Amino acid sequence: MTDFNLSAGAHRRRMHGRWLIPFLSRLITLSGVVLLVGLLPWLSGRDPALSILRARAGEQNPTQEALDAIRMQLGLDLGPVEKLSTWVTGLLHGDAGNSWISGAPVLPGMLQATQVSLTLMLAALLVAVVTAVLICLPTMRRGLAGNPTSTSGAVGATLTALPEFLLASLLLVVFAAWLKWFPPYGWGEPRHLVLPALALGLPGGGLIGRLFSDALTVAFSERWLATWHVAGFERRRIVLAVLQRTLPSLMPQVGLVVIGLTGGAIAVEQVFSIPGLGRATLGAASAQDLPALQAGILILLLIAVVLGAAINLGRSALLGPALRTGAIPVAAHARHAGRGRWVVPVGAVVILAVIILAGLGRDPMASAYLRLQPPSLALPLGADGTGRDILARVSHGALSTMGMALVTVFITFVIGVLIGLMPRLAAGPIEITNATPPVIAGLIVAGVMGPSASGAVIAVTAVTWAPLAAHTAALVTEVMGQAHIRITPILGVGSFRLLIRYLIPSVIGPVFRHAMLRLPGTALALASLGFLGLGPRPPAPEWGLLLSESMPYLERAPWAVLLPALALVLMSVLAVSLSSMWRRTE
Repeated sequence: MTDFNLSAGAHRRRMHGRWLIPFLSRLITLSGVVLLVGLLPWLSGRDPALSILRARAGEQNPTQEALDAIRMQLGLDLGPVEKLSTWVTGLLHGDAGNSWISGAPVLPGMLQATQVSLTLMLAALLVAVVTAVLICLPTMRRGLAGNPTSTSGAVGATLTALPEFLLASLLLVVFAAWLKWFPPYGWGEPRHLVLPALALGLPGGGLIGRLFSDALTVAFSERWLATWHVAGFERRRIVLAVLQRTLPSLMPQVGLVVIGLTGGAIAVEQVFSIPGLGRATLGAASAQDLPALQAGILILLLIAVVLGAAINLGRSALLGPALRTGAIPVAAHARHAGRGRWVVPVGAVVILAVIILAGLGRDPMASAYLRLQPPSLALPLGADGTGRDILARVSHGALSTMGMALVTVFITFVIGVLIGLMPRLAAGPIEITNATPPVIAGLIVAGVMGPSASGAVIAVTAVTWAPLAAHTAALVTEVMGQAHIRITPILGVGSFRLLIRYLIPSVIGPVFRHAMLRLPGTALALASLGFLGLGPRPPAPEWGLLLSESMPYLERAPWAVLLPALALVLMSVLAVSLSSMWRRTE
C-alpha cells in the first residue's frame, strides 16, 4: 500500500510538472517582455518629449520649458520604476494610457484594429490551408500507392519565398489596377478581403505545405503502414491514421505560422491601407507614440499565448495515450526520387550563377543611365529609379543578401535546437518571441545600438529562432515518447548519452531543413529593416532592399522588381532542394 501511495504521488508530481513548468515559463517570459516594453522610453536612449513636440508642432522651437511641460504632462519625470508601476496598475484596471500624439485613450482603437487583423488572419489561414492541401495531395497519392518518395519542394519553396509586400503589390497591380476585379484600397466589404488574404496566406500555405509534405513522406515510410496494407485496411482509415501520426509534430509550426500572420500582416495592411493592428503598431513605433506601441505589442503577445496554449492542447489530444505509454512509432527515413531530384537544385544554381556572373564586372553604384531606362543590349535588365544598372546591383548584392541571411539562419538554427531540447521550459519564450515582428525588434535594437547591418542581424535573430525551437521541442517530445527511449534509464543510459545518441540525431535533420526553408524570409526581413533605416542603408545593393526601392515603379517598370524577386525565389528553391537531400539513412 505504501509503494502504491509513493507511486501515485510521483505520478501526480510528474503531471503537475507537465503543466506547471510551461505555465511558469510563459508567465516569466511575458513578465520580462512587459517589463521591457514598459521601460522602452529609458532603453531607447532618445528623448520622447522632443519627438512628441515635433509631432504636435513641427515648427515650434524645442525649448527646455516646452520639453519639461511635455515630460510633466506625460509623467516622464517620474522615473522608470514609478512610471512602470503606474503603467502596470493602469493595465490591471483596463487603462492602457492615452496617446502621446492625439491624447485619446489607446485601448479602444487598438482593440478595433485587432478585430480587423483577426478577420484578415482567418481569411489568410483559409487560403494557407487550401494551398497546403494542394501541395500535399501528390505526396498523399504516392504514399497510398506505396511509393513514399521525397520531392524537391519547388512549389512550396517558391510560395514561401514570395515576400508579402511583393505579392500584395503584384496582386494590387494586376487584379485591381489592370483588370479592376477588386478594389485597390479600403476595408469593410468582403471584396476588400480577397487580395490581402491571398497575399498573406499564400506564403504561409507554401511553408505549411512543404513541412507537411516532408512529414507525410516519412510517415508513409514507417513499418506499421506495411502491416496495415497487408491487413487490408481501407484507404480512408490509412489516410486518417497518417494524418494523426503527422499532425502532432507539426501543429506547433502551424500555430507559429498563424501567429506570424499578425506580424506579416503589417506589410499587407500598409499596401492595401487596412486599419489593422500591425499597421497601427508600426505607426505608433514610427511616431514614438509609446502608449499605443505598448498596447499593440501586448495584444500581439496575448494572441500568441492563447494560440500557443490551444495548439498544445490539440497536439496532446491527438497524441493521446501513445505519448503516455511510449507507443509512438519510430520515424522512418523517406526514399529519394532517384536522379531526377537533382534537376531542380542544379537548374537553380545555373540560373543564379548566370545572373551573378553576368553583372560582376558592372558598376552597381553609378547613376549612368536614364531613370527607369528599359532593357537593351547595353543594359540587359534596365535601370532603376535613379539610373543605376539593375543587373549589376543584383549581382553585387548576392554576397550581402546571402551572407547576412546565412549567418542569421545558422545562428537561429543553433539557438533553436539548444532551446528546443527543453520543451517545457521553452514554451513561453517560443510563443512570445514569435509574436514579435522583426520590424518591432529592429526598432528596439536600433534604438539601443543605432542602425547597422549587425543590428539588423541581431534583431532578426532575436525573433526568428522561435519556429525552429518549436519544431525541435515537438520532435523531442515525440522521441521521448517512443518505447525504446522510455526504457533507456533502466538500461543504464545516462542523460548525456541519451542526448547525444538519440535526441540530437533525431532532430538535427528535420530542423536544418526547416531552417533552410526560412532562408529567403530571413533575407527579406533583413532587407526590409535596411529599407526602413534600421539596418543596411541605401545605396547598398541588397536584394530585398532593391525590391523595396523598386516597388513604387512596379506598374511602369516591372523589370526593376522581377529580377530581385527571381533571385530570392531561386535562392529558396535551391536551399530547400539541397536540404531535402540531406537525410540520414538507416
